[in-house]
Amino acid sequence: MLELNGTVIEDTFAEAFPMTAVRLIVTAQTPYWAQTAAQVTTGYAASVIGCDAEAGIERILSPDETPDGRPGVSLLLFGFSRDALQKAVVNRVAQCVLTCPTTACFNGLPIDPARSLHIGGQLRYFGDGWQMSKLLDGRRYWRVPVMDGEFLCEDVFGTVKGVAGGNFLILGTSQAVALAAAERAVQTMRQVPGVILPFPGGIVRSGSKVGSRYPKLRASTNDAYCPTLRGVVKSALVEGVNAVYETVIDGIDLPAIEQALRVGIQAACGPGVLRISAGNYGGKLGPFHLWLHALFRTPSKDSASQQATRDVPEVSPR
Repeated sequence: MLELNGTVIEDTFAEAFPMTAVRLIVTAQTPYWAQTAAQVTTGYAASVIGCDAEAGIERILSPDETPDGRPGVSLLLFGFSRDALQKAVVNRVAQCVLTCPTTACFNGLPIDPARSLHIGGQLRYFGDGWQMSKLLDGRRYWRVPVMDGEFLCEDVFGTVKGVAGGNFLILGTSQAVALAAAERAVQTMRQVPGVILPFPGGIVRSGSKVGSRYPKLRASTNDAYCPTLRGVVKSALVEGVNAVYETVIDGIDLPAIEQALRVGIQAACGPGVLRISAGNYGGKLGPFHLWLHALFRTPSKDSASQQATRDVPEVSPR
């Protein structure tokens, strides 16, 4: 049995799956407008079960970290395919970045022509023929006239095959205890480069299982972890657990997900948190199985996670 700070870590795994990821660098004249654009761009993007993408703020950027020397924000967006992601990014940048005062939008990943998205070239038509492009260091930028000056957007954005669905469950003695633990975990995980927590505030109260008694629903409440259903379903809750929260992590590669899980679990453990578990579906959902106990062992050359990431490019933040 593995314990951290008096909390039992269950010997189970989080089940994750591959998704295509893109990084947007959004800048503006002030941090306020950069963060406003970032927040609305990543809105309604918690789960691809019901949204066009999973998205979130990766980190805040200082002016010396951005292409145009202005305050910025790094965003990560995930989709099941490049085609789906292309549509989601064009729509979100058009509706939420182009419309926001003083903003510009840049690519934040290396570009492989075979795995890229065309964003600026789609948005240029808003210029109604007055748009202009410029090629700098082999990269094309579109300048679209708007009422406060120009909206600048890079033409091509790189993608990587990322990982989505990394998760763990926090089983606490009360709602207040479990929520405080989840908040600690979120604060810590947000310091890890290359990951986002796409759900509201990084926390999920409505963990789900695959399928439902209603045929039209693809997912439904994870009844085994609902305290109010203890006694009427096959409960996964030990005595004393009265609230459960989940965190879900998407990342540009598997090592980033593993690091976020590791530090998040460490931060969550403590008084009142009786167990840490994870959501999986018996290995049927995705090929990445993140065993919780293995996160706290020294990895070997032939670890399952390293085998799984041989074809997943490792990309550092811009």
